[in-house]
Amino acid sequence: MEKIFIVDSVLGFLALSQDNVIVDKALFPRNPEKAAEKVLKVEAGEIVEEAEKLIKRFTGRDVKLVLENSSLAKSIHEKFKVDVEVEKPSKAGEYLRANLPEIAVQAGFAGSIDEFYSFLHEFSMALTKAKVRREAMRRDKIVIQLINAVDELDKTLNLYAGRIGEWYGLHFPELGKIVDAHETYVKLIRDIGLRENFKAEDVAKLGLPKSKVERIVEAAEASIGAPMNVEDMEVLQRFCNLYLETLAVRRLLTEKIDEVMGEIAPNIKALAGPTLGARLIALSGGLEELAKLPASTIQVLGAEKALFRALRTGAKPPKHGVIFQHYLIRQAPKWQRGKIARALAGKLAIAARIDVFTGVDQGEKLKSELEKRVEEIREKYKAPPLKPSRRKKAKKRKG
Repeated sequence: MEKIFIVDSVLGFLALSQDNVIVDKALFPRNPEKAAEKVLKVEAGEIVEEAEKLIKRFTGRDVKLVLENSSLAKSIHEKFKVDVEVEKPSKAGEYLRANLPEIAVQAGFAGSIDEFYSFLHEFSMALTKAKVRREAMRRDKIVIQLINAVDELDKTLNLYAGRIGEWYGLHFPELGKIVDAHETYVKLIRDIGLRENFKAEDVAKLGLPKSKVERIVEAAEASIGAPMNVEDMEVLQRFCNLYLETLAVRRLLTEKIDEVMGEIAPNIKALAGPTLGARLIALSGGLEELAKLPASTIQVLGAEKALFRALRTGAKPPKHGVIFQHYLIRQAPKWQRGKIARALAGKLAIAARIDVFTGVDQGEKLKSELEKRVEEIREKYKAPPLKPSRRKKAKKRKG
């Protein structure tokens, strides 16, 4: 069986014999932008028009096609049912790349070597721009921007809430001790304002329990705070509006995170939730980057400072990083957290690879396996381990 080497390049697709003779070709357009788009598609394993035309001319013949691109070879084999082999790099491919300017002229792609080099310069610029555009369009990059925006809004909201509490506390200090939810506290100020206006029916509109409504009204009547004029209250109420509008934007961003995570990383979302999953993607630099990390690195993502300090000083390394936010770790006793973090990180590593390389939704299966493992940890390590001093005493007693 004769071997035909199908080599993709900036010129297009060339079929070479074992003696490096061009037996057929399907060239790309001489437009640098269009050629760059086709090269990107080929790199992704997509069968472009030129490849299809060339492969069809070899179907039904007693030949074996040899390609360097494994993804493209798989696509061609599945679509055309031809005998395909992958050889990277192939001798024909090395020959083509070493003599590309001369072959471009020989194949009729360029009129001269200088003309080819001029095209190659424009093509390189177009390819770089196309790759930058493609990178910017990656959905995981959007997730990174969304979660970073949420984190920044959280800091802003905390600052706003603290300032509003201090400001209004001059007028009605008792309210902050009764209402601990920032949003409810701010809504009371925005909707009611001066403590003299706190009536039971108005306070109850915010859905507070009757007992708390009565406490607020009683506190307003007996408050020791300083009086505040209407003009000052109006300024504070506008500030409260800003807080509530910012909170609404934060909710919109978290909804968008949930939506995008469901599209690009359903398995990570099922295991860690959309917010924590997005934070892990942001810390690793992208979904593909997260998929390449070992479980041990995922376990301590976000705790890099503590890890390097431990390496430098010989102190105990951190047992978990940002994954501490996961309810299974956060709610567990201290002596179980490291083991649960290790189990969670292992499943997250699997989930990330599934999301990147297959896209199959196995979130519920992974979550079930994780919960089973956590139950085993809880059962096996019910009691905290003995401290070193107590362990020595226990050994002495046995001795």
